[in-house]
Amino acid sequence: MSQLPPIQAVAFDLDGIMFNTEHVFFLSGDALLQRRGKKMTPDILRGMMGRRAHEGFEHLTQFLDKPEDPLELWEESQEIFRSLLDQHLKPMEGLFELLDFLEELDIPKGVATSSPRPYLESLLSRFDIIHRFPISLTAEDVTHGKPHPEIYLTAAEKMGVSPENMLVLEDSETGTRSGVAAGAYVVSIPHEFSNYGDFSSAKFIAERLTDERILSLLAENRG
Repeated sequence: MSQLPPIQAVAFDLDGIMFNTEHVFFLSGDALLQRRGKKMTPDILRGMMGRRAHEGFEHLTQFLDKPEDPLELWEESQEIFRSLLDQHLKPMEGLFELLDFLEELDIPKGVATSSPRPYLESLLSRFDIIHRFPISLTAEDVTHGKPHPEIYLTAAEKMGVSPENMLVLEDSETGTRSGVAAGAYVVSIPHEFSNYGDFSSAKFIAERLTDERILSLLAENRG
């Protein structure tokens, strides 16, 4: 008999889990910094990933030669980011296959992201999957951003499950810590822009959304 808690819902992070937006963000952030005679580095990106926009860009300002308003930096970055989406944006490997699998098993799913709601909706609409996520939480829906557990505690509540019965899929150390602090079953799927993090608190580390261990966990726990 399985000793694992039954997985009754799945919470997806957005950036770096559903779409390769961390890659696009690196490109836009580098372009933003080049306008100021700087370059994006792993250290800068590390401090920004998984956090709400104002928190991430407050971190970015530490690396500039003169003070700048984090909100204005974010707005400038967004203009660059949007100009790059058509050429560079892609779904992460296995996204649609996993969504299909969850729907076949009738397992509820939601998105829990540190990004703003208009941004979330624009990405989901691009790939015509906004209707597949009736539950979503964004930066505007929480008081405390990741790594605080609030967003995943709220996600579990909205999906009507206990946190320990919710699978959280995260790509960053910050998001992983958030899910673990909430008491969720966290699987980390780091990529080239986040694989420097400490994922030791996750249940396991996967390479893709359709990792056999993820699919087996979902199938076994639905009996």
